[in-house]
Amino acid sequence: MKFEKIEYKPKPVRELLLDMKNLSELMIDLAYSAALFNDKELAEEVLELERRIDTLAYQLDMTIMIAARDAEDAEALAGVAKVAGATDKISDAVADIAVIVKEGIGVHPIVMKIFEKAEEHIARVKVNEKSIIVDKKIGRLNLAARMGINIIAIRRGKDWIVKPEDDEKILHGDILIARGAASGIKRFKELAEGKNRENGELENAAG
Repeated sequence: MKFEKIEYKPKPVRELLLDMKNLSELMIDLAYSAALFNDKELAEEVLELERRIDTLAYQLDMTIMIAARDAEDAEALAGVAKVAGATDKISDAVADIAVIVKEGIGVHPIVMKIFEKAEEHIARVKVNEKSIIVDKKIGRLNLAARMGINIIAIRRGKDWIVKPEDDEKILHGDILIARGAASGIKRFKELAEGKNRENGELENAAG
C-alpha cells in the first residue's frame, strides 16, 4: 500500500469529523452506483475518497494526541477517536465494493437491468477546458431546472467539495459527481466534456 506524506495542519476536531462523515456518505452512494451500473470510473472515485478519509483519520489522531494534556482530556477525547475509527472502518468496507467493480466481478445482470429503470443515476465527469461550464458558478447554470440533475460533489486534485454551494465556480480539470435523470446526466456529460454547447443555452450564464 502506498502511503501519502501528511503535513500536520491544525484543524478543529469537529470539522475533521464532519468532513469524514460527509465523505463516507458520498462513498456509499458512489459505491452502490458503481456496482449496480458496473461503472469503473465511479469505483475509482470511491477509492480516492477512501484515501482522503484515511488522511483525515490520521490528521484527527494527531490533533487528539496534541490536545490531550492529561488523563481527563484523554478520557474526553476517547469517544471522538472511537467515532473516527468507526467511520474509517465504514470507508474501508465500502471501498471493498469498489474493488469488486474494478476487478470485473460486478453484480448479477438481472439486478443491473432492474436498476437501469431507476429515476436517478450518479455519474462522474471530468471538465474539459473547452467546456462552456468552465468558470461558471453552479447556481447560475440552473442545472436542476434545465436538465434535472444536481452536482453533489467536486474533486479538485486531492480535495473534495461535498454539496457545493451555488456560488462555487467550476474549474477546468474538476471531477464532477452529478445525480439526476439518465437523460439529463447524458446531456451534462457532453457539456462538461466540451462535446455539446446546448445551442449556446449556457453561454451567457454569469460567472
